[in-house]
Amino acid sequence: MTKLVLVGGGHSHALVLDALRKRPEPGIALTLVSPAETSPYSGMLPGHVAGLYAREAMHIDVRRLVEEAGGRFVLGAAERIDRDAREVVLGDGAHVPYDLVSLDIGITPDLSRIPGAREHAIAVKPIGDLLAKIDRLISAVREPDGPRDVVVVGGGAAGLCLAFALARRLRAEARSEQGPTLTIVTAHALLPELNGRARRIARARLAQASIALVENDRVARVEPEAVILASGRTIASRATLVAVGAAPPPLVARSGLAADARGFLAVDATLRSVGDPRVFAAGDCAGSVTDPRPKAGVFAVRQGPILAENLRRAVRGEPLVPYSPQTNWLVLMSTADGRAIAARGRHLALEGRLVWWLKDRIDRRFVQGLA
Repeated sequence: MTKLVLVGGGHSHALVLDALRKRPEPGIALTLVSPAETSPYSGMLPGHVAGLYAREAMHIDVRRLVEEAGGRFVLGAAERIDRDAREVVLGDGAHVPYDLVSLDIGITPDLSRIPGAREHAIAVKPIGDLLAKIDRLISAVREPDGPRDVVVVGGGAAGLCLAFALARRLRAEARSEQGPTLTIVTAHALLPELNGRARRIARARLAQASIALVENDRVARVEPEAVILASGRTIASRATLVAVGAAPPPLVARSGLAADARGFLAVDATLRSVGDPRVFAAGDCAGSVTDPRPKAGVFAVRQGPILAENLRRAVRGEPLVPYSPQTNWLVLMSTADGRAIAARGRHLALEGRLVWWLKDRIDRRFVQGLA
């Protein structure tokens, strides 16, 4: 039996488990190592923060998936891969032997570039930690002396959607007549990865939602009750959330695995480590050396079926197939009011209730398909 160990319950691994439960692979002893029995689906995070989805609706039961695939679940966080012994070493000292190992463990927040952020800000990753902190923020807003100024650092799609979600939820929860003020601060233009029409739509929607936007001004320092910008401007903030800065998980360096220029686990077009043929990786923790792409859930979802197929082929000793990422991918961003913004490529951008219907349908079908 080939010992196949999946480390982490991210989107790609959820799809691998789904493939293996639907079509079992003979000769595999399957193990999933994960610090939690359920895994959050990032596409539904803003909707949950806004109060549109229950928490259980946005989580995938990865323990059940592996057990239905005939494997075993190990609750724990992987500290490193002992490649000489072919073992996954867990934080509690336990060792899980493998013949093939695949990593889908996400990213680590990198707050080191913003002075004061580690002490006074909330990182948006990992999602499990963020949810607990959002709960505390909501409870605080309900108090008479609760936070009245909230800043989201980062003008990408993640920061934008989080700001819309927080505006809806915190203003609904606040006991005062005027809810918290929301500000997005970005060192670049809003949504720099998208087209100009999408940016114009997003700016208009922010204005309609009374969310302030500061573009092209870097955060120089985070203080307990303020954000100081490089321009010298001070913005009051009792709660600062940081949606920028992704660092590779420490496991990559601890394991001596080959890494890309940013420190993420370097993989080739087949999602196999460039330095160890027994190691595979997908999702945000992986960095393609053949066709780099931004860190986004859409790629993890597309990688899942390819990873599943290549793990099967590796077990059989067959040639692997390449993963070809999209060059123009669809971005769907909730504005937390029954509408959403869609963008793709250089020119396509639109918004409205139909876009939200599409996003909601895609997200629900993904999670329900793994139930």
